[in-house]
Amino acid sequence: MTLLIPLTIIAVAIVVTVVALYLIAIIVALSRANRHLWRLAGGLEAIEANTQPLAGHLSTINGAAGALLAGLKKVDEHLKGVTVMLRM
Repeated sequence: MTLLIPLTIIAVAIVVTVVALYLIAIIVALSRANRHLWRLAGGLEAIEANTQPLAGHLSTINGAAGALLAGLKKVDEHLKGVTVMLRM
């Protein structure tokens, strides 16, 4: 009986130590994850700020592409007419 009490105390101490080490490892991992998430959030905010002016530029490019499309359709119609004439 006298040997059982010290062995139980040692077993409990080992279990508590292992649980404490796992909890410390979890705290460290969560701390690193938190740091990385803050960096990611900062990067995403920078991306948002850098892409704000693109909306105006893209609408200009889209308008120019629409005008180019109309011109290219006219050229296509002319080329179709040329191919019809050359086949005769």
